[in-house]
Amino acid sequence: MQSLSVVLATFNEEENIGKCLNSIRDIAQEIVVVDGTSSDRTVEIAKRYGAKVYITENKQNFHINKQMAIDNATKSWILQLDADEVVSKSLQSEIEQKIQIKNNEIHGYWMPRKNWFLGKFLTKGGQYPDYTLRLYRKGSGRLPQKDVHEQAVVEGETEYLTHPLLHYPYKDFKHYFQKWIRYVDLTSSQIRVQKDFFTIKKFISYLFVLPMYWFFLIYLRHKGFVDLWPGFLFAFFSALRYPTSYLRALFLNEKK
Repeated sequence: MQSLSVVLATFNEEENIGKCLNSIRDIAQEIVVVDGTSSDRTVEIAKRYGAKVYITENKQNFHINKQMAIDNATKSWILQLDADEVVSKSLQSEIEQKIQIKNNEIHGYWMPRKNWFLGKFLTKGGQYPDYTLRLYRKGSGRLPQKDVHEQAVVEGETEYLTHPLLHYPYKDFKHYFQKWIRYVDLTSSQIRVQKDFFTIKKFISYLFVLPMYWFFLIYLRHKGFVDLWPGFLFAFFSALRYPTSYLRALFLNEKK
């Protein structure tokens, strides 16, 4: 019998983690949580579900803590989740079925993800099926730990699952904006380490080309307009992160 480790990196997720862990309690033989020194009840709730909890600092790139959780997993398969995600019943069954296949030569599985935004699951704008590579054999998958939106890298053949992972990242627009600011700060830091990032070419690219391209891609090409005003807001702020991050990088550089 193949066994499953569910791994998470957390920081102040007391409102989400119980629902997340409850959704995998019947399929996980091990739960590993790396917590960034939460000040709320995250650790307490995780331990209530039998999780092995490791405490560390809350790093700006939280994929570093995710990789720590992956490294501490001991079972034959790893399912990496975020605390604001829920494994649907149909996905639970599909995961169990896939990892128990005899002589299975597949090393990783992509799964479709539904993203909840301002009162609904987005259906367009590149937000569904939003495939993410989260299930892989122990030792086959790793996170590059370079970018907040990166996918795992799996050595070996991968396939696609059909049932969805449910993602509830934002309680309301205020919560969304707070997370958006954190992403802008991280992107700004990445821009500042680039060699000669203050050039006319990059200025034009970040302030005009990239935001126009991303808004067109999300709202028009991927039909974000189908999701009405949530689709418009998602496309607008996805595009706005580029000029905001670049201007912040310039401002911080000038202050130095």
